[in-house]
Amino acid sequence: MIDNTTGSGLSFVKRIYWPRIVGKVLGLIAVLAVFTTLSLPDWVWGLVLFNGLVWPHVAYCWASRARIPYKAERRNLLIDSLMTGFWIACMQFNPLPSLTILSMVTMNNVAVGGKRLVAHGMLAQLIGMTLGVACFGLNLQLDVTPYQVYACLPMLTFYPLALGWVSYRLAITLSEHKQRLGVLSRTDSLTGLLNHGAWQNLLKIAFNRCQTKGEHAIIALIDVDHFKPINDTFGHAVGDTVLRLLSQELKGNLRPTDRAGRYGGDEFCVLLRDVTEAQAYQIMDRVRQRIASYHDPLLPELRISLSIGLASFRADLVSADAWLENADKALYAAKHQGRDRVFARPSHPQLRLVNPD
Repeated sequence: MIDNTTGSGLSFVKRIYWPRIVGKVLGLIAVLAVFTTLSLPDWVWGLVLFNGLVWPHVAYCWASRARIPYKAERRNLLIDSLMTGFWIACMQFNPLPSLTILSMVTMNNVAVGGKRLVAHGMLAQLIGMTLGVACFGLNLQLDVTPYQVYACLPMLTFYPLALGWVSYRLAITLSEHKQRLGVLSRTDSLTGLLNHGAWQNLLKIAFNRCQTKGEHAIIALIDVDHFKPINDTFGHAVGDTVLRLLSQELKGNLRPTDRAGRYGGDEFCVLLRDVTEAQAYQIMDRVRQRIASYHDPLLPELRISLSIGLASFRADLVSADAWLENADKALYAAKHQGRDRVFARPSHPQLRLVNPD
């Protein structure tokens, strides 16, 4: 389905512009092959030349400047259907040229609006035929000359290619939009990191891999110390800046295999794969030190510190939630010991990493 907003509708108008030019020129060749055998007034010749050579550009300008371009383009397609019915009556219902141009506009209507636009297009075609019969009477020319057959071949050959190319490009565009939406659905809008749900899914996958494949990983929970007073004292804009600063430090100091997310509020989470406990400690402590050294000359009284809890995967863990709970306990221990520090909860209870005061 095509969005009726100005931007999306305008993109559609641009995509259909060149296929309409191609279709109208090729259709003009088929119609003129019949007109040359008939006695028609000059105004009909002028109208068919306008419709084949000028109308695509008029339709493009008309739709591209409309408030809702997509809706305007549907109107243009109905005009195409109306004129197609008129040309069929003018050609005295010559079968091959009539079916050729009729199939062209019907393909357009199916591709753009489905059954609804096809039905409206058929009504417009009937109105066009009625107008043609009213102008020139009901005449039938059922014999098709070889010249008319040859005149229809370009339309039958090249226009489906043009329409197919437009459909292909539209499918690629929709696929790209779907991928971007997928990324947005997993991303926290403020920090650009994984959001809560996406990181929870990542944690479950990592837990299963550690259980079934013997991989090793460590998770870290990060909390901005005294974040509420920062918001209350300096305002939420400064608080958002602090969160973005932390996300930038995480992106800059983590390895490509590590994944960081915003767990909620001022709490962040990191998954560190294939890393020792000492290495994980060094990585996260480097982030802590970088944040602690931040200084804003406009806000000299602003001080930022982090409490970080680390928890290694253990074979006796029953779930990813239990693993996360260990990291939460480590985070609580870091806060209990005075904040602005990393506390590691190792995979073996008898081991303890020394935390700096």
